[in-house]
Amino acid sequence: MPKAASDPTLGAAKSPGSIQVIERMMSLLDALAASPEPASLKHLAASTKLHPSTAHRILAAMTNARFVERQEQGSYRLGIRLLELGSLVKSRINFREVALPFMQELHEKIGEAINLATRHDDEIVYLERTSSGRALVRVVYLVGGRAPLHLTSLGKLFLAADGAQKVRDYAKRTGLPGKTPHSLTTLPVLEKELDKVRRHDVAFDDEEAELGLKCVAAPIRDDEGRIVAALSVSAPSDRHDPDWARQVKATADAVSQTLGYINPKK
Repeated sequence: MPKAASDPTLGAAKSPGSIQVIERMMSLLDALAASPEPASLKHLAASTKLHPSTAHRILAAMTNARFVERQEQGSYRLGIRLLELGSLVKSRINFREVALPFMQELHEKIGEAINLATRHDDEIVYLERTSSGRALVRVVYLVGGRAPLHLTSLGKLFLAADGAQKVRDYAKRTGLPGKTPHSLTTLPVLEKELDKVRRHDVAFDDEEAELGLKCVAAPIRDDEGRIVAALSVSAPSDRHDPDWARQVKATADAVSQTLGYINPKK
């Protein structure tokens, strides 16, 4: 007993419930993740400020559990079990649940409706929406509603992610129908708009889906950089604030980071 008190890590591999052991295990995993090459015991112990014998015992336990792989030369790298668990987490992520707290926070800041949507074929499908409580225009697209990609700021983000040929194919399939005098109904005009979206990573709807309603949207990306959803702010034209573009992009970026996306430009 006195021996255990003097060295809290003694028998760490047999005490997975110990908070201290878990913290040290996580520090070793972080050190392995930060190392592009297999790391030696000496390097890992120095990085985590653990005694080499303590680090060795914890690494042995993690190796047995396949969280870590031990190389022949005595170095270590992250194990295949982490990939298996990561794949499970990824498959079970509900980005609506992930996005909702961020949507509510943005809604509280600006007091306008925040929309979450994803793409299905040639349409946007609305997954969630916060109500502004003071809308003066009829909002056509509610949760579960659909809209052509080219008519909404949300949909333009997905079109912008497509190559030029796919955009032409979309235009040919759909005919680019309009809903208001402001709708983008020709391919050259749409392509010019999509070039702006690609440059700024935000998209706008200037009364193109509904007269009197403006929207601005930003993309949500997964850990592979794919656009899986998008957020938008919608409000009557006379309440539209140009600063919303910055705010909605910051919110969408925060959701993306939660989903595991790492912006290569940062």
